[in-house]
Formats: sequence, C-alpha cells, structure tokens
Amino acid sequence: MKKIKYPDYANSTVSLANSILKYFGAPVHHETLGLLDRKFAEREYENVVVILLDGMGKCIVDGNLEPDGFFASHLAGTYSAVFPPTTVAATTSICSGLYPVEHCWLGWDCYYPKIDKTVTVFLNREAGTTRPAAEYPVAETFCPYKNLVKQIRENGGRAYSLIPFEEPYPKNFEAISGWIEELTSRPGKKYIYAYWSEPDGCMHEKGCYSPEAKATLRQLEKQVQELTEKLSDTLVIVTADHGHMNSRGVAIENYPKITECLKRGLSLEPRAVNFFVKEEKKQQFEEEFRKNFSDTFLLLTKEEVREKKLFGPGKERSDFERMMGDYLAVAVDDLSIYSHKKEEDFFIGVHAGLLEDEMVIPLILIGKDEL
Repeated sequence: MKKIKYPDYANSTVSLANSILKYFGAPVHHETLGLLDRKFAEREYENVVVILLDGMGKCIVDGNLEPDGFFASHLAGTYSAVFPPTTVAATTSICSGLYPVEHCWLGWDCYYPKIDKTVTVFLNREAGTTRPAAEYPVAETFCPYKNLVKQIRENGGRAYSLIPFEEPYPKNFEAISGWIEELTSRPGKKYIYAYWSEPDGCMHEKGCYSPEAKATLRQLEKQVQELTEKLSDTLVIVTADHGHMNSRGVAIENYPKITECLKRGLSLEPRAVNFFVKEEKKQQFEEEFRKNFSDTFLLLTKEEVREKKLFGPGKERSDFERMMGDYLAVAVDDLSIYSHKKEEDFFIGVHAGLLEDEMVIPLILIGKDEL
C-alpha cells in the first residue's frame, strides 16, 4: 500500500519563503520554517542562496545518491511541498511566499474563466495546441503576484534571481554557478534564488531511478559541492519544489462514458485532474469514475477541496472558485490520467499526486564556514 501524504502547510515551501522574507526584514505572509529559522539564529550570513533542483524529492536523493555523500551529509531535515506538488504551483509558492489558493498558478494547464480557455501556463498556449492563448501572458495578467526578489528589494534589500527563461538567461548549471559566485562576491547582505530544471526533465523521460537520473543527480551534487567551496559568508539552501515517482498512464479518451459527461477538456495535472462536468451528467460521471479509478484516485467535489484547504489555508483568490472544476481527482497510487493516447506512455517519472514520494522534499543547508 502506497503511503498518502497530505501537505503540511505549517512546514512547507511557503514557510521557507516566509523565513527568507523575515531574515531580510521584509513583511511575512504566513508562518515561517522552524528548521531554517534555527539555522538563521546561529549566525548572520551575508549571502543566502536558494538552489532549487526541480523534482529532487527526498526519495530521489535517497535512491540516487550515496548515503554519506555531500547532500546527505548536509541534510537538515525534510519538509512539505504544496499541493499540487508540481512545478507551476510549487515554484510560484517558493517565489511568492503564498499558497496556491492565493496565487492561483495551480498546475501545468489552468482554466481561466475570464477568457473561457484552458491555458498551458508556462508556454502561454491553448492547452493541447501550439496556438498562443492570447497576445498577452494570460497567467501573469489574471493572476499576478510579487516575487521574493521584488519584495526584498522594495523593503530596501538586495535580491537576485537566476532562472533560465529570465535575464540573465543562464543556459546551464555551470552558468548558474558562475553567477552565484559573482553575485556573492559583491558587498552587502543579499538573497539569490536559482532554479534549475533537472533532475525533473531527465526523470520524466527516463524514470526516477534510471542510470540517466543517477548520473544527473551525481553531477549536480558534485557541481553544488564545487560551487560552495568557492563561496564565503554564505548559506546555501539546496531544496526542491516537489518529489517524483515512476508511474503508468491511461488516456481519458479511452473512457467514453466519462468523456461524454465533460463540459471541457481536462486541466491542472495528470495526477491532480480537474473535471468540469455537465450538471445533468454528474451522477453518471461519479459512478463511471469510481467504477474505473476508485483504487487509484481520490475523487473530491469542489466543495470538499475547499473544505480540506488542499491548495492551502490562505484566503482564496477571487479566481480560484471558478478555475476549479466540479470535481478534482487526486492520485493516491501510481496511475496518471492523460487527455490523449499519445500522452499515456510518454512520461515515466511523474508528480502532482498525494503520495509521500511526491510530497516530501529535502532541506539541505550548507554554511560555507562550516565546511
């Protein structure tokens, strides 16, 4: 039996972001992360660097790296991803200090009621197509948020972001490391956020414990160790946005008695599936879904999702209620539900469900002066 793990919002990536805001004297939005607060209390660091390695859950560290290796030897503990444990929702929470229910960057494909379209958020395309969703960035337009870099700067602090798709556009981890080394050498207290898309990309394609994943993780561990040896007066926080697991897939188009109930296509994620259902077909939908997926998915009504505060305990953004479908199917086994047959065998490694491997992430703390 696979272990279900609900998000622990008292000890989550939102908490980490708020600890950083607190450390730099900026207003906090929610409670902070005790593990990190205790580290900050030990001494004052001039540089705080967050290196987010996409998908590197605790199980991924344990399954691919040596138990006495660099990451393991600096593991301060584990904490929780937000729900859904997926890059769009999770990195936005780390970058904003807000819960998904507040920022509403909810998954890879989100439904935006103001334009009546489901949009692939990071690509700004109509979901399942190559067509632009609009002439403007849809998610940023309808669900804007202020990131930690801006929040710290507005409070008079120094802060920088190193993300491949934003200036200065670091193309690989070597470039990210070079920028970290250069920025930390500048005078003054500062925050640096660095995001890298591996090992997530490799694990999606090759699997979580494949030779390729192991090589990717070991190379990243080596690169981080080499980087930290060049730094001074710096706390490096290595963590992840979510975990990962190996999965099998099915296509919803293979279930016509379910698809005939739907008002529009699927949204959010293959392991956190948003269903908009025709009013007169709700009973049929529930019966058919449970007949086929009761062992692998937890089916929740929108009301149950809100009551459980699954997307966080904060105040709901006004768009949230209409972005959510009538039902949310959350994976509690290794199955993922895709829209089309061509997708069902595409991914090996997956995330966004409620299993422990998806939800539990490491907090690795490397203080240069302690090396």
